[in-house]
Amino acid sequence: MSETSTTRPSLWVRYTSSSPLVVTVFALALGLLFGALVIITTTPAVLDAWRAIFHSWNGLPHALNLTFNNVGAAYRSMFTGSIVDPPGLWHSMTTGKGWTNTLTPISETLTYATPLVIASTGVGIAFQAGLFNIGANGQAVIGGILGAVVGSMLHMPTVLHLPLTLLAGITGGMICGAVPGVLKAYTGAHEVIVTLMFNYVTYAFLLFMVLSTPFQQPGQQNDIGRTMDHSAQLAPLFGTGSELRVSYGVFVAVAVVVFASWLLNRSSLGFDFRVTGANPSAARASGINARTVIVLVFLISGGLAGLAGVVQVASTTHYVDGGFLIGNAGIGFTAITVALLGRNRPMGIVWSALLFAALGVGGRNMQATTGIPLDLATVIQSAIVLFVATPVLVKEIFRLRSVATTSVQLATTGWGS
Repeated sequence: MSETSTTRPSLWVRYTSSSPLVVTVFALALGLLFGALVIITTTPAVLDAWRAIFHSWNGLPHALNLTFNNVGAAYRSMFTGSIVDPPGLWHSMTTGKGWTNTLTPISETLTYATPLVIASTGVGIAFQAGLFNIGANGQAVIGGILGAVVGSMLHMPTVLHLPLTLLAGITGGMICGAVPGVLKAYTGAHEVIVTLMFNYVTYAFLLFMVLSTPFQQPGQQNDIGRTMDHSAQLAPLFGTGSELRVSYGVFVAVAVVVFASWLLNRSSLGFDFRVTGANPSAARASGINARTVIVLVFLISGGLAGLAGVVQVASTTHYVDGGFLIGNAGIGFTAITVALLGRNRPMGIVWSALLFAALGVGGRNMQATTGIPLDLATVIQSAIVLFVATPVLVKEIFRLRSVATTSVQLATTGWGS
């Protein structure tokens, strides 16, 4: 008679081995640690202190103290500049004054994150279907242009004007997304090349619209479009007198996340998307029309990117210019990173977008208060993405071990896993 003894894994092993959230949190910690090392190695005062640790008895304590002070000041300024300043919050709660200054950091973070959530959700849907929508930025530009055209050149009550403006942005993004979708579905053109190059077409179209059409701001020779009517703008959430920029676009982003969650998890169309992304051969064998899926994915993804563009315009500047969403302001390119960091799942994308927005907004405050370059925030973002994209590396660093299970797992789990 033989006994088979089984050792039940500890709670730590069972939880950390099965939760992608834990790996993401550890990746965030590693990214912040990497950022701290960059701060240390690029701050002359800290480096000088470490070079002098053997010059006196208090050399090492002084170097450690200076190191922690510099790193702490940098991350503290990022937190207070993007979330809230605790002393300021306490002052506002006890006196009822200064709420504008207290809420400005979180307001700016939400303002930055709102269009990013929308665009990233569109990119995430494409990734779930195994398609690369690298043209989200161009689609957002077209959405912003058409939305601004409708919002500035048509005049009607808000109850009609605002929905029509948002619909125009969605339509512009869908038209822009339909081109690579149709080419991919019916000619086999690679969507990465088509969407990437189509961005340049949209930039040229933007310059044409703001320089050579009636859409240009009257009396202006610069590349500035007309200002949207108040009836087409997404008003500040706390009123125009509050000086807080966060707008009702937040509710548009919430609606997009709810829609995407329903589409991917509750609808038959979303099931077709996910099956096609996870295993194209199985999708074909089950009768799913690949061409239809490709076109619909790009229509939805492009439409959401276009919506992000018009939300950006209607919430902040209320006009487009020749630099709209170009360069560092291109939310469409950041959306790719945010979608991957959020594992292409709507709620994951929300937290990822908030993180990126907080790092961007907090980075500007860090530069203003400590003199540390804003580029450090980009370094931290890149490090976090690197660690999230390599979960095996994170598991090895923190010695996370997988637990043996009796369930069978598919070898192809798609981008959404």
